[in-house]
Amino acid sequence: MAGDDQPSARELLNGHRRGTHLPPSYAYGPEPAEPSARPETDLLSPGSPQYMAQQLRGENAAVRELLLALSVGFSLPGPLPAELGRKVAGGDVESLDSLVARAEASGLLLPDGTVVGTAQHALLTLTPTARIHALQRELVGSFAAEGRPLGDFARELARSGLADPRVAADLEGAGNKALERDPGLAAQLYDEALLAGADEWATAARRAHAASATGDLDTADRIIEGLFVRPEPPDLRLAVDVAAAVWAQRGMLGRSADVYSWLGAGKMGPSAPAAAVAMIGCGNRAGAESMFPSGSSPASPTLLAVAQAQTAKGVLESLAGDPHQGLPLLIHASDMMNASGASVPFPDTPGSLAALVALHSGEPHLAETIVRAAVAAGQGGDAAKPRLFLLQAWSAMQQDNPEDARLAINEASKANHWPLVPRDEFLCSALEVGLARRSGEVHGLVLAWERAREAMLHTSVDLYSLLPWGELMITAARLRETRRVSHYLDDAWKLLHRLGDPPLWAVPLHWAGVQAALLNESPADLAPHATALARAANHSHLAWVLAAAGKAWVSVLAANFLASDVEAAARGLNAVGMPWEGARLAGHAAARADERKDMVRLLACARDLHPQGSSAGTGASGPSEARSVPTADSNGSQPPDGGGLSEREKEVARLVLEGKTYREIGEAIYISPRTAEHHIARIRRRLGAENRSDLLVRLRLALGAENPQRE
Repeated sequence: MAGDDQPSARELLNGHRRGTHLPPSYAYGPEPAEPSARPETDLLSPGSPQYMAQQLRGENAAVRELLLALSVGFSLPGPLPAELGRKVAGGDVESLDSLVARAEASGLLLPDGTVVGTAQHALLTLTPTARIHALQRELVGSFAAEGRPLGDFARELARSGLADPRVAADLEGAGNKALERDPGLAAQLYDEALLAGADEWATAARRAHAASATGDLDTADRIIEGLFVRPEPPDLRLAVDVAAAVWAQRGMLGRSADVYSWLGAGKMGPSAPAAAVAMIGCGNRAGAESMFPSGSSPASPTLLAVAQAQTAKGVLESLAGDPHQGLPLLIHASDMMNASGASVPFPDTPGSLAALVALHSGEPHLAETIVRAAVAAGQGGDAAKPRLFLLQAWSAMQQDNPEDARLAINEASKANHWPLVPRDEFLCSALEVGLARRSGEVHGLVLAWERAREAMLHTSVDLYSLLPWGELMITAARLRETRRVSHYLDDAWKLLHRLGDPPLWAVPLHWAGVQAALLNESPADLAPHATALARAANHSHLAWVLAAAGKAWVSVLAANFLASDVEAAARGLNAVGMPWEGARLAGHAAARADERKDMVRLLACARDLHPQGSSAGTGASGPSEARSVPTADSNGSQPPDGGGLSEREKEVARLVLEGKTYREIGEAIYISPRTAEHHIARIRRRLGAENRSDLLVRLRLALGAENPQRE
């Protein structure tokens, strides 16, 4: 039976190998009654539990008792259940050696002391549950007497339905150890502790923490709601941290701040950094500053505590007139959080906040680097993964890498087992809008806009959502839907004002305001944003670049610009991580250039900034996003599709270049507006233009050969 290197059960009994046999699982059905007498004619299948039970009756009852003990989890050489031990010691049954020999001889006990699977199943299925639980409790007592932890055996006992405070305590302890680094495992251990009889409310805050860290917000909410209504909820501070984190993920950061205010400063303790981040996010700068009295230091010197404190201080520094210290602090905090490997409830991860500050500073490449490191380290657990991937996608979109952006969006959608939380769904919908706007696909833009309109109904404005609101501001202006976002934008400006109009956070939104005003052809709306950018230029390089770009846009729309100034502004946008915006400015100016050499120069600039050919010019109505820029060679020769127009089409083309509408074209050459529209559609197809901006540039090139004096 036993091989040369495998001792038999009897050798185990004699002490050649000691250890604890843990059964692989317990499979219990309803508690059975003793098998009723059956006619002898009822034949039982040799492999059935009932057949094995019959074989282990009578003189084999002691063998059955031994096999049952081993199936429950007792091991050779012992100790064995007290009752069986008394029978052996008192001579009521044969010696333990003989019992083991008979069990081996029957083929029901393997050489390593393991009961054959079918026999184990039969014994556990047909033995009354009360008897099995009594044996299990006795086994737990033997573990405790020897000072051995139950380990995974506790999980098996809980799943079998054993209610025992010792098992529950063991599982709770294991859950506490796993909570910060493996919240998914912790959630399972806490649930099993409840099966073993643990106090539901004693572990409530930790169970909610585990649920929220895995992305199960609904479960976390239900647990916290039940805990908060109790007279003296245990682990109250942790429960508040979890509630605040859940509110933040639901896109309601103001409620996160409210729950910390409800907790009160006297009970804040180590939660002060999280409270500060929430308060800053909803515009309460004074409340955030009160979390850090002068000369204060983290509650403990651990990586986790220091990382949390650095996160809050980094966000506070980002509100300063000169915010350059904020980003290094947040990067350090993200690095420390990565090193700690902990997953703790927080309104936002330091990696996400550092990436946001980098994006607001005009450094999308740095933002992408920060996020990639945080994702690789598992910062924030499964619940934080979607947001990190979406910020990675935003960084890629900003750098004009739509393919990478879509890959990151796809990763976000499958980062955990749950749908995107409202905060992340809103960010994702704004990303889809931004990608569609940059692609020039109007149908795709309208569909993305509809999704974003729904997503914005489930969230509220906070400091950390200004980038998507800026994108939606521009798109709303383009689609003439500004009224849909106006009250949200009012909230955004009020929020910034409460925080003292911090340049770092305000500048990108002012730039979005400039672009929206240009699209709306509203100089009055543009002026305050341009003034704010000029004022911030003293402390922000990004503001200086954007102010120059805004000035260039205005000069282009007025058809009074220098190609060199426009090119400098476009390349400046590229330098701060906005190549698509720079190419769009250059392409728009090329469509309005009077001199052919200026047109070619600006087209070359646009093509240089956006090699995929995804920049734009404008029509007479203002800036629009287009898909491609026509190309010209370095000598300024027209592209191969630049000619072939009929005289009538050339006449229409000249009027189009003058900015005439269909009706005005019809009145000028005595045709109907519909006929003028047909002419223009035919011209567009013939020249291969994809949109109005592209058409204007191609018409200038096509008609340029007839006007050599412009070269």
